[in-house]
Amino acid sequence: MIKNKLIAARKEKNKTQTQMAAALCITQSQYQRREKGEIHILDEEWARIAKFLEKEIEEIREDDNVTQIFNYDNNSGNYSASTNHFYNIPDFILQNQQEYIEMLKREIETLKTEVERLKNS
Repeated sequence: MIKNKLIAARKEKNKTQTQMAAALCITQSQYQRREKGEIHILDEEWARIAKFLEKEIEEIREDDNVTQIFNYDNNSGNYSASTNHFYNIPDFILQNQQEYIEMLKREIETLKTEVERLKNS
């Protein structure tokens, strides 16, 4: 859900998405995704946004109506919420991964045997 009240408040204060992102210690694209409703805005972020825009949280906050999950974002080091995305993975990739998993299982068994042999020596 697009955060229209947040966007209006940001524009009213003549702030860019880049400035907002800097205040939250995230990238501009991550902030843009929050305004678009693609990423859930945490309570802590709402508080920082309100302070930065010199507004009350209630004036700018719009809750999401969708269920979201938390994912770790390796680029920023921040935890953030995002909506679920489902992708079709080709069978050959899944098969390749299964073969790799089986190879790793065999390798683990070989290493366990080797460790046991060395313990008994």
